[in-house]
Amino acid sequence: MQLSDFWDRMNETFGAAYARSVAADQAVGQLGGRTIDQALAEGENAKAVWMAVCRAWPERIPARLVR
Repeated sequence: MQLSDFWDRMNETFGAAYARSVAADQAVGQLGGRTIDQALAEGENAKAVWMAVCRAWPERIPARLVR
């Protein structure tokens, strides 16, 4: 998954402004307690980060984006 695709999915799921807030401020257990921004900055694969987002917020993710 390209990073641009990751951010498209985040923006569609949370809205553009809130997506950036979620990425910067929310520690995600599936990412070892790191934020999305931290995980990506440390070289975590965008697809792996997206799947962690899907597991952390299953009620928010449109079914067609869970892949």
